[in-house]
Amino acid sequence: MTPLDKPLKRELDIDGRLYTVSIDPHVLKVAEKGRRKGIELAWRDLVNGDAALATALQASLRQLQ
Repeated sequence: MTPLDKPLKRELDIDGRLYTVSIDPHVLKVAEKGRRKGIELAWRDLVNGDAALATALQASLRQLQ
């Protein structure tokens, strides 16, 4: 198996909207193409089952901005 030791970026089309998916050794990030801000999820949160909590927290913080 090839280790994930450097960032990897791919483009994703969801319902006609383009997103950039960035995967690095620490986080998974999905952002609308051309935007810097997006949803970040730490691998640790994902494997510990805290993914939903982390995503909900980020969404609520984004609404305050």
